Amino acid sequence: MMARLLPMPLHSGLLLVVWLLLNGFSAGQLLLGGILALVIPMITAPFASRQSRVVKPLALIVYVLRLLIDIFVSNIEVASRVLRSNSHLKPGFVAYPLQLTGDYPLTVLASTISLTPGTVSVDFSEDKQWLYIHALHIDSEQEIIDSIRNRYELPLKEIFS
Repeated sequence: MMARLLPMPLHSGLLLVVWLLLNGFSAGQLLLGGILALVIPMITAPFASRQSRVVKPLALIVYVLRLLIDIFVSNIEVASRVLRSNSHLKPGFVAYPLQLTGDYPLTVLASTISLTPGTVSVDFSEDKQWLYIHALHIDSEQEIIDSIRNRYELPLKEIFS
């Protein structure tokens, strides 16, 4: 009965928190947010496919902290490159060979790459063996591949293994 009323408790909690953060804390907003946090997951639960689950939550926390630091550092690096003349930039595409499997972990990896300024995930190959990435500046394709593999893909394999 409880699983039917609250099929996705984490999603419900997150919906309520985000609702209150966006709309302010009041009794009315708490009531409306609570109703939405119960109803939306009940409606969407049948459409949710069972995805990979986080196996190591502590590794996920470390991953998120690393990502936040990388975003900050990349913002500074991209700003410094943009403020110089365009002749210093070497934009291009990198074909990244994937070791990670599963739709959800691959989506997290592609999103992580796009969140880090200076790189954008463009597309996956049909067989999901390659991720195509556009980089604002490429000194060495192998350096970018190694960096993504060590900083993001290998930790994600551990998190979702």
